[in-house]
Amino acid sequence: MPELKKYKMFINGEWVNSDTEKIFETLNPENNKPWAVVPEASASDVDRAVQAAQNAFEGEWSKLLPKERARYLRMIGDKLRENAEHLGKIETIDTGKLYRETYKQANYIAEYYDYYAGLADKVEGTVLPIDKPNIQAITTRIPIGVIAAIVPWNSQLFLVAVKIGPALAAGNTIVLKASEHASAAMLAFGKCVEEAGIPPGVVNIITGHGDPCGKELTSHPKVARISFTGGPTSARHVIRNSAENFAEVSLELGGKSPFIVFDDADIENAVNCSIAGIFGATGQSCVAGSRLYLQENIADEFLSLIVKQAKNIKIGDPLLDETQMGPLCTKGQLENIKTELAFAVEEGATLLCGGKSPEGLGELFFEPTIVDCPSQKLKIVDTELFGPVLSVIKFKTEEEVISLANDTKHGLAAGIFSKSSSRCLRVSKAVHAGIVWVNTYRVVSPIAEFGGFKNSGYGRESGFQAIYDYTRPKTVWMNMSDEPAANPFVMK
Repeated sequence: MPELKKYKMFINGEWVNSDTEKIFETLNPENNKPWAVVPEASASDVDRAVQAAQNAFEGEWSKLLPKERARYLRMIGDKLRENAEHLGKIETIDTGKLYRETYKQANYIAEYYDYYAGLADKVEGTVLPIDKPNIQAITTRIPIGVIAAIVPWNSQLFLVAVKIGPALAAGNTIVLKASEHASAAMLAFGKCVEEAGIPPGVVNIITGHGDPCGKELTSHPKVARISFTGGPTSARHVIRNSAENFAEVSLELGGKSPFIVFDDADIENAVNCSIAGIFGATGQSCVAGSRLYLQENIADEFLSLIVKQAKNIKIGDPLLDETQMGPLCTKGQLENIKTELAFAVEEGATLLCGGKSPEGLGELFFEPTIVDCPSQKLKIVDTELFGPVLSVIKFKTEEEVISLANDTKHGLAAGIFSKSSSRCLRVSKAVHAGIVWVNTYRVVSPIAEFGGFKNSGYGRESGFQAIYDYTRPKTVWMNMSDEPAANPFVMK
């Protein structure tokens, strides 16, 4: 058996083990065997990382000229491009995502650092038209302080970029907690940070479990803002923990996104986008288009085409170019999917394809699965499975499908497919989702805000506004008169 690769945490510019020397294994989903070990951070490790970030913030980082912080961000982007193949391979081995996707993402994500580097000197204050004579009031924006950033294992380099980019550009420092399910790519990214010459303590990367690592980080008295991406159960703990430090909180949580296809849609385009939206990344995406709504008179044609394509998806080793869908990341996901599918069939759903693990592959592989649901009330329709499972519901009218799409506790994303621009405008306005794609799906950009409504969280990432979210306003009052202030105890 080959020796397991050993990773270390990145704290205060140094690569360190946990002070307890505890470690845990990370698995390769392709064969479900351990391939690396990472440190299990203790409470004192977390404190060490936060203290390093606080010291760096109070030191020179927040005082640097914006253009100097921008230079560091561009260096991180350059290092991402230089190491895209290496980072992509590590992320694929650790998560099971396709190498073709992880490699391209690492390259593209560099643009997020370039974007926020360009915004570093665009944070402006205002002179207020105050209603007092000889008084001027000026509002400036100042960095918040230490940011706690917690990311899940899927799309972690992207989710790190939308936190680090605006946080550092605004003058904050950061402690990143990697997912315990797949930490290696985050630690490999730490090498890019180191090579970019970021001053010690500005970016710290720790690994560990929710307790004590996540709990200590989100409740630490010197953490000023928490940016969390993950599931609603963990998010509730984060909110409770923030009561200890009154940190600002932003949450990007899961989804059960409606994918609506009207009878006048370009069927080929809609089928291809649906395939990408639910089976891309093996369905392990918060914006997966996992609720497919088909207008009745095109439902049979659409289902015939998508089932045929789903059955032809090549499943296998995610490192190979010919593979189109890799394994699930964790055994817990697989077991949950099987349980929910069995319950859906009991409730009256029909499996159109998939529903089982393919033969001859590792235990974490699962076939692309399409489930015809006779009713919106089936549990599977509003349960995020985080896997390659598509629930299908038919509808008659525009009003009906809007009601069905909004009948959910989630509100992250939605897809609308129609050749009628007026219909697309009406439905995109009516659907309760933070992101709406029209005649396309899963498109992102550093320029566009990203986030959801309801149980999908609050706050936004990416876009121009994000850099302001990592600052606080400070109002300065200035007396412009040469006359002394009036005696406050002499009434006139």
